[in-house]
Amino acid sequence: MLDRVLARVVKFCVQHRFLVLAVAALVAGFATDYAARHFAINTDVSRLLSSDLPWRQRELAYQKAFPQQNESIIAVIDAPVPENSALAAAALVGKLKGDTTHFRSVRNLTGDPFFQRHALLFLDNDALKTRLNKLGAAAPLLRVLAPDRNLRGLAFTLSAGLRGLQRGQYKLDDMTGTLDMASDTVEGGLAGRDAAFSWSNLLNGGPIKAEDARQLVEIVPVLDYSALEPGKAATTAVRQAAEATGLSRDFHAQLRLTGPVPIADGEFSSLQEGAALNGILSASIVIAILWLALRSWRTVLAVTITVAVGLAITAALGLWLVGALNPISVAFAVLFVGLGADFAIQYSVRYRAERHDLGEIEPALVAAAGNVGTPLTLAAAAAAAGFLSFLPTAYLGLAELGLIAGCGMVVAFVVSMTLLPALLRLVKPPPEQAELGYAKLAAADRFLKRRRVLVVACTSLVALAGLPALVHLKFDFDPLSLRDPNSEAIATLRELAADPRIEPNAAQLLVPAADVAAAKARLAAVPEVESVRSIESFVPSDQDRKLGAIRAAQRMIEPALHGRQPPAPSDNDRIAALRQAAQDLWYYAGDGTSSGPVAARRLADDLTKLADASPDQRGKVEAAFTKTLGPNIDNLRASLLARRVTRDNLPAELVQSWIAPNKDVRLEIAQKGDANNGDAQRAFAKAVLAVEPHATGTAVETYEWGRAILLAFAQAGLFALLAIAALLWIVLRRIGDVLLTLIPLLVAAALTIEICALSGFALNYANIIALPVLLGVGVAFKIYYVLAWRRGETNFLQSSLTRAVFFSAMMTATAFGSLWFSSHPGTSSMGKLLALSLLCTLASAALFQPALMGEPRKAEPTPPESSQRRRFDMSNVRSSISRAWNSDAFNPKSWDRNHHRSE
Repeated sequence: MLDRVLARVVKFCVQHRFLVLAVAALVAGFATDYAARHFAINTDVSRLLSSDLPWRQRELAYQKAFPQQNESIIAVIDAPVPENSALAAAALVGKLKGDTTHFRSVRNLTGDPFFQRHALLFLDNDALKTRLNKLGAAAPLLRVLAPDRNLRGLAFTLSAGLRGLQRGQYKLDDMTGTLDMASDTVEGGLAGRDAAFSWSNLLNGGPIKAEDARQLVEIVPVLDYSALEPGKAATTAVRQAAEATGLSRDFHAQLRLTGPVPIADGEFSSLQEGAALNGILSASIVIAILWLALRSWRTVLAVTITVAVGLAITAALGLWLVGALNPISVAFAVLFVGLGADFAIQYSVRYRAERHDLGEIEPALVAAAGNVGTPLTLAAAAAAAGFLSFLPTAYLGLAELGLIAGCGMVVAFVVSMTLLPALLRLVKPPPEQAELGYAKLAAADRFLKRRRVLVVACTSLVALAGLPALVHLKFDFDPLSLRDPNSEAIATLRELAADPRIEPNAAQLLVPAADVAAAKARLAAVPEVESVRSIESFVPSDQDRKLGAIRAAQRMIEPALHGRQPPAPSDNDRIAALRQAAQDLWYYAGDGTSSGPVAARRLADDLTKLADASPDQRGKVEAAFTKTLGPNIDNLRASLLARRVTRDNLPAELVQSWIAPNKDVRLEIAQKGDANNGDAQRAFAKAVLAVEPHATGTAVETYEWGRAILLAFAQAGLFALLAIAALLWIVLRRIGDVLLTLIPLLVAAALTIEICALSGFALNYANIIALPVLLGVGVAFKIYYVLAWRRGETNFLQSSLTRAVFFSAMMTATAFGSLWFSSHPGTSSMGKLLALSLLCTLASAALFQPALMGEPRKAEPTPPESSQRRRFDMSNVRSSISRAWNSDAFNPKSWDRNHHRSE
C-alpha cells in the first residue's frame, strides 16, 4: 500500500510538475526569508545541559552568587622585571576602569594596594626576619639613593656599598649577583636594547620566579550572547587599551588573555577558521560525487536544487522550533547535506535503473517511487527516530540538534518524493544506455554465496574478540583537550595551573559561616585535597609578633627614605660619579679570579664605557635604573606602615568574591598533584563529592558534565534502538527480518568502538555525536538491503542498490570528512570518528549483511482474496507500468474503483 501511495504521489507531481515547482519555490522563498530574519545563535554553553539536574542547580546557584568566576577575562601580564609588570598592570587597570561599555568590573588580583601595604604580614616569621634584615642592611645605601634618584646617586650608592667590604660586612663574592645585574642593564642600554633593573630581584638576592613577577588582572566583561563570540568586543577593547597605555612600548610587557570568556570565544573562532574554504571544497566534491553516481549534469542539477530547498525548509523549521541555535545544533546543515541527500541519491539511482529498463522517463520516475518508496520511508523514519531519541535526555544542546535533524530527515524524504521527480521530468535527463551496477563484482557475489557461513562466522568472531578491548576505551573528560592547545587562552591557562596563586580546576563549596570550620576539617582529611581556602585565609597569623618586628624595622629604615634631596646633577656630575665608581670597582677587584672580582671588573668596564658614551645613552641607562626605583621605594614605605588585618577591614571587592549575598562562605578546594591531568582531576572531584555532595566548581562540573553526557548517550542509544526496532517490526512483520537489519548495525557500531579502544582514540564531548549519525546512516543502508532481499533480489554487490549505497556513503563522508581537517581539535576528532564509523557501516551493509541474509526465502502462498486484501506485488509494477501509463491505471479514481472491485 505504501509503494502504491508513493507511486501515485510521484505520478501527480510529474504530471503537475509546474504546480509542484511553483509551490516549492514559494515555500523555499518563505523559508529562506524566515531563516534570514530569525537566524540567531546562543553561544552560552552553560545552556547545553538541563538546569534541572541537581549538580547544575548547584552550579547555577554558585554562578549567581559569584558571576565573575565564570564570566571573566584574566589578563596575564609578564615583563622582564617585576616592577615593569606591576606598572603595566596598574596602567591597564586604570585605563579599563573608565570603560563601562565593555566592562562591569576590573580588579588587579596580584597588585592590589591593600596587599602591597600588608605584604610583610603574609610572610612566615622566618621569611619576614630575613627580609627585614636585608632592609636594615640596605638602610645606609637607601639614605644615599632615595633622595638622589639618578646616575650620580646610583654611582655614589655603589661606592658606598663597596666600602662595606673594608668593614668586613660581606665579601665581594657576595655581591656577584648584584654586580652582574647592573652590568646586564648597562650593557643592554648601551646596545640600544630594552633594559630595566629590578630592585625587587636585588632585594631577593637574584631573579625571582616568573610566576612571582607575573601580574593577573580579573576583568568581568559585558557579554553579547547573540554573537558567535560573546566576549569579542570586550577582548578587543582590552587589547586596544593595552596598546594605548604602551604596555609593550613603555614597560616591555607581554599581555595574554585567558579565562572562561577568551577560551569560549577561541573555540567558536576556531570553528569558523577555514569554514568558508572547507565549505567550497566540500560542495565541489559533493557535486563531483553526484556526477559520478548519476552521470548526468541535468540529474545532478535536480538533486542539488532538491537538497538546497530541503535545507532552507529545515533551517526555517529548526529556528521556529528552538528559537536560537546553539553551538551543537548549528551542525544541522552538515547533517542534512550528509544524510538528507541519501534519499535523493537512492531515488535518482533507482530512476536510472528503471529508465534503462522502461525507456520512457515518466514511467521510470513512477516505477522508481514504487520500488524504493518503502525503503526510503522506513529509512527516513528510522533516521529521524535516531535523532529524536535525544529529546528525553538532559543533553539539551544535542536534543535541539536531534529535533532539527529529525525533522530534517522528514523534509528530505518529502522533497525527494515530490520536488525531485518534478525537477527530473522538467530537465529531461538523457536515456540510460547501459545497465547500472558493478558487473565486475559478480565474482565477489558468488564468493559471498558460497562462503556465507565463513564470512558471518569470521565477522562475528572478530566483533566478539574485540569486546574485551572495550575496557580500555577512553573518554576524555577534559573540555580543554577539545580546544587548540596552541591557542593563547589554552596555553596560558595550562601555564597558570602551576601558579599556586590561582586554581583553575579548583572545587568550590558554599557553606553557612557557622559550618566553615567543620567543612574545612572534613576536606583537609581528603588525600586528594592540597588545601582549603576561605575569606579567613586572608587574615595573617601571628600578627602581634610580625607587627612588632615591622615597627622596629620602620624606626631604622624610615629616616633613610626621607633624606635631604641634593640639587639635580649636570651631565658632567654623572660622568664624574661613574668614573669614580669604576675606579672603586677596579680597586676592590684587584687581580682576584673568583666570581666577585670578575663581576666587579666587568661592571667597571661598563661604567667607563657609559661615561664615554653620549648623553642620550646615559639618559636611557639612567631611566632603566630609576624608572623602577620610585615604585619600589613607595611600596617599601607603605609596607612599613602595615596595620593589623582583620576580617572587617579586608577590601570590599575581595569580600564580595568570597562571601555570597546570602552570607554563605565560599570555600576553594585545591587539587593535589597535576591539575592538568584528567584522571587526577576526576579522582579529585569524586573524592570531594564523597565528603561534600553539594560541592561545585570547575573540577566537579567537568566530572558531572562527563557523567551526564554519557548517561544521555546511553539513554538515547536505548531509545533509538527501541524506536527503530518498533518501526522495523511495523513494516517487516518478522522478528527475523528485524534482526537481519539490527545485527549488522550493532556489528558496525561494535567494530567502530573496538577500533577506537585498540587504537587509543578517545571519545569526547564532540566526536561522540558521530554515534547517532552512525545509527541514522547505518539503519538506512541496512533497510535498503533487507527490503530488496525480501523482494527476491540477490547479487547485491553488482546491483544498482550497492552503487546508490556506495555513493551515498561517499556523499556523507564528504560532508563530514572536511571536519577532519578543522583546526578545532574537537571538530577534527568528530570527522575522524565519522570516517571510521562510515567505513564500518558500509562494509557491514555491503559485505556482512548479504552473507547474513543468504538466499531470499521462497514466496509465501497468497491468502485467499476473500480473507484479506490482495498483496501489491512490485514485481508486476515494472512490467505493467509501460503498458498502463497512457491508460487510467494510475488514475486515482479508477485505481480505487478497481481495487474495491477486486475486494
